[in-house]
Amino acid sequence: MTDSERAKPSNFIRQQIDKDLAAGKNQGKVATRFPPEPNGYLHIGHAKSIVLNFGVAEDYHGTCNLRFDDTNPHKENVEFVQSIQKDVRWLGYDWADRLYFASDYFEQLYGYAVQLIEMGKAYVCDLTAEQIREYRGTLKTPGKNSPHRDRSVEENKDLFRRMREGEFKDGEKVLRARIDMASPNINMRDPTLYRIRHGVVHHQTGAEWCIYPMYDFTHCISDAIEGITHSLCTLEFEDHRPLYDWFLDELQTPAHPQQIEFSRLTLEHTVTSKRKLTQLVDEGFVEGWDDPRMPTIAGLRRAGYTPESVREFCHRIGVTRSDNIVEMAVLEDCIRTDLNENAQRRMAVLHPLKVVITTYDSDKSEVLSVANHPQKEELGKRDIPFSNEIYIDRSDFEEVPPKKYKRLIPDGEVRLRGSYVIRCDEIIKDGHGNVIELRCSHDPETLGKNPEGRKVKGVIHWVDAKSAVEAEVRLYDRLFSHPTPDNSKDGKEFTDHINPDSLRTLTQCYVESALGQAKPGERFQFEREGYFCLDPMHQAGNKPVYNRTVTLRDTWAKIEKD
Repeated sequence: MTDSERAKPSNFIRQQIDKDLAAGKNQGKVATRFPPEPNGYLHIGHAKSIVLNFGVAEDYHGTCNLRFDDTNPHKENVEFVQSIQKDVRWLGYDWADRLYFASDYFEQLYGYAVQLIEMGKAYVCDLTAEQIREYRGTLKTPGKNSPHRDRSVEENKDLFRRMREGEFKDGEKVLRARIDMASPNINMRDPTLYRIRHGVVHHQTGAEWCIYPMYDFTHCISDAIEGITHSLCTLEFEDHRPLYDWFLDELQTPAHPQQIEFSRLTLEHTVTSKRKLTQLVDEGFVEGWDDPRMPTIAGLRRAGYTPESVREFCHRIGVTRSDNIVEMAVLEDCIRTDLNENAQRRMAVLHPLKVVITTYDSDKSEVLSVANHPQKEELGKRDIPFSNEIYIDRSDFEEVPPKKYKRLIPDGEVRLRGSYVIRCDEIIKDGHGNVIELRCSHDPETLGKNPEGRKVKGVIHWVDAKSAVEAEVRLYDRLFSHPTPDNSKDGKEFTDHINPDSLRTLTQCYVESALGQAKPGERFQFEREGYFCLDPMHQAGNKPVYNRTVTLRDTWAKIEKD
């Protein structure tokens, strides 16, 4: 089902927007924004927010801005800015000419801060960060006023100006809102508005500023400047909403967006904390932000996920205010459904065992025509070379077969997919007793058919040894073996739950010759093996690298049940 075919979802956010439109609020406009901080790559949780914000704007014929809330240059850089834009575009969304940075508004934000000082609603404080935390109190005890809370307006304006001019060291002074240190909401206990940051070069403003506004102050005012009508964010910002409204009410900004919170995405067998994802990268648990085991959008893309499957996942899980944990199987089912419908089939032998067909002329070869998809004639056919030497998978031969084994056995027959029926006549072993080659005969009357009275139950995949492309295949699996690695309640660090089999690399595989023309990022079903993607980033020497996107079936279901 395409996005255009899908009925527009109903949820509490859309119901609120419907009420606002019916009441004539916001002059009938709907304006949303996706406001990431450029301090890491986007992950699957961000995808939910992207689909929500851009989807709402699209369905209500409104607008959605892409705005970077870039107020912490210590952790931000251009790489993250570029990756975020790439991810949003890959998901299928366009912000047109509405690309903004919170740093675009630094001068306006400074002016608003001065306005709060003049209103007696902000003051410069000399307490250290540790002292501010101590003075703030707890959920059970009120905070206490800073000794600098009653400075005069003129003194505060002078100190704030000197902060901007670089007169003070990092941490020596901050600007704080003057609200209520006894408020039951800790966020309202004189929150910090500005802090001093020397020695950093901002990716947008360079070295122009040495003071930087805090997120809570910046975010709401940026929304107001841009004329956002509905500020959609996750539930951890619910307690920040009174502060969001306080800033806008006190400053009487030209617009007052409505903040609405929804539950964030918690996905089994992974973590989505930026801090923990950064730790995985920095400490070498993964190859980088785009490692196919990572829950980042870049990682999903490199693994072979399609934007359609990610959007489908976001639609399936819906938008609610209830915290819940989504099974990884839901995401995997979305990509399986997509690729089962749209991925062309190819044959690949991951654990090769050589077969010599003794009844087929060694100087002869032929080209077989095989369908690219068993249910879609419109996807056409491809040519597969066939000769007297082929590779089959080692698991498709058993010298002492178990019961109900339907593949190749000594003196037994099996059909090669799209080709002949072969019979195993001889087994070649090395000095250690390992099977290294099979000698088989073929029935020339069985090409693509079973003659009358002939029953061959087993069908296996293969590749032609003389024309096959040698490849490296990376079998990616879930990064964590525990479904909730950062909340396992066993006293272990989340990294202790990393799945030791999350990546198995097979360096000597063979894929059919048609895959020699595959394009980076192209996805295929390797018959009987799973769905794979030609890695758009890496090659192993001269060999292509194929990443497993997902297995053909949910192999974890039985494991977790047991």
